[in-house]
Amino acid sequence: MNLTGKIAALQDYKEYEELNWTGSFEDYLQLVRDNPKVTRTAFQRVYDMVLSYGQEEYIDNKKKLIRYNFFKDEQHGGKDAIFGLDIPLMKLVNVFKSAAQRYGTERRVILLHGPVGSSKSTIARLLKKGLEEYSRIPEGALFTYEWVIPTELSFVCGGHEVFPSPMHEDPLRLIPVDWRERAFKELGLGTEQQPIYLEGDLNPACRQIFRELMAHYKGDWSKTIQHIRVKRLILSEKDRVGIGTFQPKDEKNQDSTELTGDINYRKIAEYGSDSDPRAFNFDGEFNIANRGIVEFIEVLKLDVAFLYDLLGASQEHKVKPKKFAQTDIDEVILGHTNEAEYKKLLNNEFMEALRDRTIKIDIPYITRLAEEVKIYAKDYNKERIRGKHIAPHTLEIAAMWGILTRLEDPKKHNLTLLQKLKLYDGKTLPGFTQDNIKELRKETLREGLDGISPRYIQDKISNALVSDKGEGCVNPFMVMNELEAGLRHHSLINNDEIRRRYGEMLTVVKQEYEDMVKNEVQRAISADEDAIAKLCSNYIDNIKAYTQKEKVKNKYTGQDEEPDERLMRAIEDKIDIPESRKEDFRREIMNYIGALAVEGRQFDYRTNERLHKALELKLFEDQKDSIKLTSLVSTVVDRDTQEKIDVVKNRMIRNYGYCEVCSTDVLNFVASIFARGDVKE
Repeated sequence: MNLTGKIAALQDYKEYEELNWTGSFEDYLQLVRDNPKVTRTAFQRVYDMVLSYGQEEYIDNKKKLIRYNFFKDEQHGGKDAIFGLDIPLMKLVNVFKSAAQRYGTERRVILLHGPVGSSKSTIARLLKKGLEEYSRIPEGALFTYEWVIPTELSFVCGGHEVFPSPMHEDPLRLIPVDWRERAFKELGLGTEQQPIYLEGDLNPACRQIFRELMAHYKGDWSKTIQHIRVKRLILSEKDRVGIGTFQPKDEKNQDSTELTGDINYRKIAEYGSDSDPRAFNFDGEFNIANRGIVEFIEVLKLDVAFLYDLLGASQEHKVKPKKFAQTDIDEVILGHTNEAEYKKLLNNEFMEALRDRTIKIDIPYITRLAEEVKIYAKDYNKERIRGKHIAPHTLEIAAMWGILTRLEDPKKHNLTLLQKLKLYDGKTLPGFTQDNIKELRKETLREGLDGISPRYIQDKISNALVSDKGEGCVNPFMVMNELEAGLRHHSLINNDEIRRRYGEMLTVVKQEYEDMVKNEVQRAISADEDAIAKLCSNYIDNIKAYTQKEKVKNKYTGQDEEPDERLMRAIEDKIDIPESRKEDFRREIMNYIGALAVEGRQFDYRTNERLHKALELKLFEDQKDSIKLTSLVSTVVDRDTQEKIDVVKNRMIRNYGYCEVCSTDVLNFVASIFARGDVKE
């Protein structure tokens, strides 16, 4: 087989045949009877498309949340995946659900509102792309029609033998409105689960052809309808079919015909009048987006004249082309805007009508560390970054700083901003329950709507990656230096107080990073995670026996013994639990394990930060004498010590993702801290 033949062999002929299906109006009626879903409204189709990817339910701070798999974008390798915005996305999908059931929200403009870089455009892009792909599979099939006119009747459409519906309408609209409901009932079209909602009439051009053919056949609808050929409709933004995008331009170049279409002056000669609908191009964004979705980029920057069209399109589902009657449309109108433009809307009393027809959905910045890290891990990973190693915690530290800038100071004086970040991320702190975390979220006014954009952080990570520093490895200090240097020239920060506050947060993050790497080196010296897990299991067995006044079975002797008070106190002392509070701490751990069990989750010591730290310090204490890390800062290291250091380094490379360069750097950095006496040996 030649090269061309090999490429041709990749073609799916069956799929091509399905996507290019054509049939008579009678064939289409049979299709509708078998599957009423082909007649769904635009909102119903978008809602079903989102649900078709499945969903997951989970509990977060006693609240049941739904994660819609569609927004993970797994079908494209996660290229446009949305992280950490499950609540706003639930609100968006609920609007689609309500509109699909015709509860009123189908007559509103959906407005995604939030700060720059909060993924508003990405959500719109995902929905458009998803709808395109959904229209290509059997579950998302939809149909339109075209007129097929013999030569002797071609005068009805300017000499053309084929005249496609310019707005890709559902063929059922060819049934006159007066008979439509009765026809559906007598033909048994639609079901209780999937009723057929079909409002409105044909577009002006098709209505004109319909009228002329009806006149020719002396009112015989059955003969008129024989000129209809139904065909499968594939939505495509590139082909301007069912997916529209409108972007504001400067006022001199804006024209409302971009939304509603314009007269085709070349065709006036064919039809003899500029008010003949067949001499009109139904190619405005509202026209071409019929049956699908239209996105308005920076919708509130539109000229007022455009907003009038938007009002009618949303509330009445009609647009008014120049010199023609109102034309029915069926589409999802989705706009997005930044904070500054939305404030203008609120302050403009002439825009009340638009505000009243708008459903605003806040798309804030992420405030959960684990989710923010996923944004950067998607772009900066082994597969995409060649020739450079990204040291462990580099992305985490950048994400941590970004989130700190977005959080509001807690009103509880005994809680720091960093502790608040950890609570939001699912960590536990003494004295704070899930109810406290809910209160922390409720007491905020604008959390997530201010702060540093992920784009800024991505730019600075990119700067660090192309820097010639680091010997082929990018570490957290390189990124933090870039973040700090960029603050002086950040185009969105015009307040010295904010700039100073963000700088202070970098200091907090640097201190947290020191603690991270000290603990990591301690773990590498101590042993591996298995040793900590065994120590934890032993501790839990003992405190369970202690709190329930039972004995512990010695796994070696098989004898029942009293709980090991010495072991329990050795671990608790590491995090300064006084003797007077030991019982409270032990009961707190047992209650935490019990609460997890009720939710169907397993206990993991890593989620309890205090216990995790105590276990690591205990293990480190047991094994610290096997190596003196401070010897690293000495000019002379004996062979035995060097071998032990190499073992630690290899553990860091194997277990924690370090490379030769960054593992050496981290060991030297931690050794200098030990040498200063900042950490007890």
